[in-house]
Amino acid sequence: MNKLDSALLNILIKDARASYADIARQLGISRAHARTRVQGLVTSGVIEQFSAVVNPEKLGKVISLFIDLKVAPAQLEMVSQELADCQEVVSLYIMSDLQSLHIHTLTDSFESFDAFARRRIFNRPEILTVDCKMLMSRVKHRRGGPRL
Repeated sequence: MNKLDSALLNILIKDARASYADIARQLGISRAHARTRVQGLVTSGVIEQFSAVVNPEKLGKVISLFIDLKVAPAQLEMVSQELADCQEVVSLYIMSDLQSLHIHTLTDSFESFDAFARRRIFNRPEILTVDCKMLMSRVKHRRGGPRL
């Protein structure tokens, strides 16, 4: 990657639908060169996909909670896969201690989250501890991927 590729990525992060002509104009290169550079970034795996950034609030998903779970290590993969398959879970990470999960959920109400927690988290002996916090405000979020 060089400065041109970085600048090209910044354009696509802001607008994944930018045309090759728009990219070329902003970078001062030809449209064919812009297309070649974008295709090269896709081929090399730097760009994994082009996607829409969806505003969850417009879909009624206004309750954003982060859950940290400690799970019995022997059950970590099973629990993580089961939770990853839930529509309420928008991101899930296995942490470096190999017993913790960091989960971001989006729901339309506290009642929906409560139903999710009761169904998927409470009363499970393999889940050792639960720490849950609600998002108050977003100061910075990752650009270049879905917010959902």
